[in-house]
Amino acid sequence: MSADTHSSTSPDTTPYVLVLYYSRHGATQTLAEQIVAGIESIPGIEARLRRVPEVSTTCEQTTPEIPDSGAMYATLDDLRQCAGLALGSPTRFGNMAAPLKYFLDSTSELWMNGALIDKPATAFSASSSLHGGQETTLMTMLVPLLHHGMVYAGVPYSATELLETTQGGTPYGTTHVSGKRGDNDVNDHERRLAVAQGKRIARLALAMQPLRENR
Repeated sequence: MSADTHSSTSPDTTPYVLVLYYSRHGATQTLAEQIVAGIESIPGIEARLRRVPEVSTTCEQTTPEIPDSGAMYATLDDLRQCAGLALGSPTRFGNMAAPLKYFLDSTSELWMNGALIDKPATAFSASSSLHGGQETTLMTMLVPLLHHGMVYAGVPYSATELLETTQGGTPYGTTHVSGKRGDNDVNDHERRLAVAQGKRIARLALAMQPLRENR
């Protein structure tokens, strides 16, 4: 996993799933790390953990090219070269957060070249309340992925935690309920769902590789 390095990584012969997220208070990042664990439990594929920087209404504000800590900021090449994508964002009024939308809006070049066609994708989210718009957030994240020609995969009910959870977790993607004050930790059900989601996207990325090569 390339989450702990601040150096650029060159393309590798081992395929990878890009786990790309925005996290304000850490819950979405925790889900991303569990998805990474699921991906890396599958032989023959790796996870590349990346995030997007903040955006600001202040035009003069700039963000350092390299973050002070944590995962590196994503580049278009990270997305272009991935074998699959897991996309994560907290809920903002039933929609994805602005920093992630801003990054996706910069991917027109990849869309015009068909760089993401026939690659599997999945999404995950977090909100402060149970009915805070988690599922609609996942749906808004799904729309640009379909425009890119990606193949969306959620979490099937073979992950029995979907039937047991009383907080986060949907068949559209793993979610977390952080609570009014953000003091709910990601619980065991949510963690296991995220790991299962990571395993599934990794398997699909490997299985669909011949399809992409024959395009």
